Amino acid sequence: MVDRVVVGAIAGSFGVKGEVRLKSFCAMPEDIASYGTLYSEDGARSFTVTLTRPVKNGFAARLTDVATKEQADALKGVRLMADRHRMPDLPDDEFYHADLIGLEVRDTGGTLLGTVRAVQEYGAGDMLEIHGPGLKTTVLLPFTREAVPTVDLAAGRIVADPPEGLF
Repeated sequence: MVDRVVVGAIAGSFGVKGEVRLKSFCAMPEDIASYGTLYSEDGARSFTVTLTRPVKNGFAARLTDVATKEQADALKGVRLMADRHRMPDLPDDEFYHADLIGLEVRDTGGTLLGTVRAVQEYGAGDMLEIHGPGLKTTVLLPFTREAVPTVDLAAGRIVADPPEGLF
């Protein structure tokens, strides 16, 4: 499987001529159309995206091989992925969520806390969803400089200084 990053999702049809309502997860929302061919998560479908106009919470867009409202409706919920090598490099203190998932999380004393299962966005800031040994449920760790002072992608680990009582 090619290394890919989720960049958006199809929220349903827009109008009756085959356009889709597209949600962009990119920092610059309109960049979703600049990453070349986008793929469904299972890799079975590929699309070239042409943004037609901004709409509430996203864009109206045309996708290759989608010509009718019914075809657009059938794509509702499909998450779109771009090839990782097409993504821009990020500054040192920024990370793609896909890079954080699966990383080992240790506290400042070196004790294993778990691994990152997902990155959740709740509006006030990102949260790392951590699952690990001895945890009955996943723990949400704020993804802030105070709670996560070190992210070492090369070593595949995160050093966390979680708030008291979180783990």
